Amino acid sequence: MIVMKRVKLLGYEIDTFNFNSAVEHAQELMCNDKVNQVVTINPEMFTTASKDAEFSQLLKDAEMVIPDGIGVKIALKIMGENVDRIAGVDFAREMINRAAEKNMPVALIGAKSEILEKAVSNLQSEVKNLNIVYSHDGYFNNIDEIMNELKNQSPRLILVALGAPKQEKFIYAAKNILNPALMIGVGGSFDVWSGVVQRAPKIYQKMGLEWLYRTIKQPERFKRIFPALPLFMLKVLKYRIGGEKC
Repeated sequence: MIVMKRVKLLGYEIDTFNFNSAVEHAQELMCNDKVNQVVTINPEMFTTASKDAEFSQLLKDAEMVIPDGIGVKIALKIMGENVDRIAGVDFAREMINRAAEKNMPVALIGAKSEILEKAVSNLQSEVKNLNIVYSHDGYFNNIDEIMNELKNQSPRLILVALGAPKQEKFIYAAKNILNPALMIGVGGSFDVWSGVVQRAPKIYQKMGLEWLYRTIKQPERFKRIFPALPLFMLKVLKYRIGGEKC
């Protein structure tokens, strides 16, 4: 069993896994007897949590919280913690591989129908023995119907691409309803797996600047990132300078 160490950032605990140990721990969670939630946290989520009590609580209750955004890695560094950034899209993709290896059924929920269809098709072509037992686009009104269908199909890995905080709240609601599963909020990962959105060049990925590349390619993202990112960093600096526990 992987021993989990957590550090605190602005009142929320963050896991300190490297990529491989994060995958190994998530695989253990995928095999146990409960619904487990993985949050791939970024600075915008901290801002949301400061205004949304439900979201704040689910961050505290999540079984895994891994630092996806480079801003979180930098913030932890400011607080004296050297923690690996784990890109959510890569982490989720590796969990698909692990599910296929173990012959565990998978479900995908979210995105536009055409994006979802392409993502499902590409994944099934790329991953040997992948068993996708359920998929549904992100445009639905009856959450109870989705929950019932998931319960009937019993996937062990459920990837939810509804955008934060909607995807995290969907997962949180499912924890007391569904059969045992590992559930991960994956944001725009289906866009990447469908081929509609290209990953940033490796140099951007290595430097943790995928957000910058995507903002250049999709300027509408600017309003979402700013002022959340600078305000987040200022808040962390205030904690650090003030000597408060973060």
